[in-house]
Amino acid sequence: MRLTDNQTRIIKEATADIFGPDSRVWLFGSRTDDARRGGDIDLYVETAATDQRDIQKKRNRLWIRLQRQLGEQRIDISAHSTGQPLNAIQREARSTGIQL
Repeated sequence: MRLTDNQTRIIKEATADIFGPDSRVWLFGSRTDDARRGGDIDLYVETAATDQRDIQKKRNRLWIRLQRQLGEQRIDISAHSTGQPLNAIQREARSTGIQL
């Protein structure tokens, strides 16, 4: 996994602060492969929230906070309400990602 311990801590804390302590976050995509270089930070978040507008607002807040705390870089965040059907990207994130 190509995140530092500090980056991992920042992501986990920010996710818990914004989505709640029961939320879970995975890193997926190229950053999970130690042999690769570069790439954006792809995150998948599961939340108990069910209101899609609220989830979108929280996703945006998380993106802004991570930009501030990690420095400007490419970060993609997929947020999903627990118990709802997964789309293709979310299935991929759950099956190949690393839970932080």
